[in-house]
Amino acid sequence: MEQNLTDRNFWKAFWESKKDLIFSIKPDYYFGSIMAKLITDKGVKTAIELGGFPGYYATYLKKYQHLDTTLFDYYIDEDIINRLLEKNGLKPGDIHIIESDLFTYQTQQLYDMVLSFGLIEHFSDTKDIISRHLQFLKPGGVLFITLPNFKGVNGWVQRKFDRSNYDKHFIESMNLQLLAQTCRDLGLTEVESFYHGKFSVWLENRAEQSGLVKGLVKTIWLAGKGFTKILPIETKVFSPYIVLKAIK
Repeated sequence: MEQNLTDRNFWKAFWESKKDLIFSIKPDYYFGSIMAKLITDKGVKTAIELGGFPGYYATYLKKYQHLDTTLFDYYIDEDIINRLLEKNGLKPGDIHIIESDLFTYQTQQLYDMVLSFGLIEHFSDTKDIISRHLQFLKPGGVLFITLPNFKGVNGWVQRKFDRSNYDKHFIESMNLQLLAQTCRDLGLTEVESFYHGKFSVWLENRAEQSGLVKGLVKTIWLAGKGFTKILPIETKVFSPYIVLKAIK
């Protein structure tokens, strides 16, 4: 059964529609503190980011963690990557690039750390897509995966105002217990899965929305931010992300 909920044309159109792709990545970039601790604790020297175009995390890992970093995706625009690198004080070639299909590619290299951000939820077989990460990972290496949490307020916003995007996500994968058990079933250890971030909502199609919808989403955003400032908790209802980490 075809488990990919998107295709290359979808991602090509997605990235071509985006503005302001080139920016300076800060030291406190999303998930940075979690990754930094793992890198230090586990002595990580090499890393590969799967499904990572335009390469924000690969750039972060090179710029701030000084890793030998590879970016893997099946849609790549090298001009965008090179401009991103230059904006961040790096040069073309500072990160390795592989443009290929994760389901057919046979790696010749193993890495200390394998990462993906917003990848696995686009596939309907969660165990299979996680297992695809492991072919790149050294024994003792770190698996680090993040995905959006569409089972709370943010999911309601997506489902209500951008159903076509929502339907390209396998919502069942956004389950802490499922993710953790899947990793254990694959033989991984030191498994942790948890919600991350106090509160956020977004719409990929915001520019196409009416002023009324934009105003409503902004009101939800402000209310959620205010509530979680008073009660700073990371939960299924409010947190925008899920983090999964494990050791091979």
